[in-house]
Amino acid sequence: MGYAELIEKLRTLPADKQHQVFDLVEALAAKGGARTGAPEQADWPEDGFAEFSVGQALRDLGDDLVVYTKDDLREHWQ
Repeated sequence: MGYAELIEKLRTLPADKQHQVFDLVEALAAKGGARTGAPEQADWPEDGFAEFSVGQALRDLGDDLVVYTKDDLREHWQ
């Protein structure tokens, strides 16, 4: 598959899937591409993976985060 075909396929994807592709490309570029000859990154920065992981988990939620209060509890632990 050539670059033109890849770009065309990307254009047909929904926006959320395009973001996933972009995130993957960013992660691969951060590790150091095999074609660039750059050494691979050994580990994520201290909080880098946690931040990335939470961002990936929450990316499709938008602004509709549920906020729970004590009134929502079925059981109260002491």
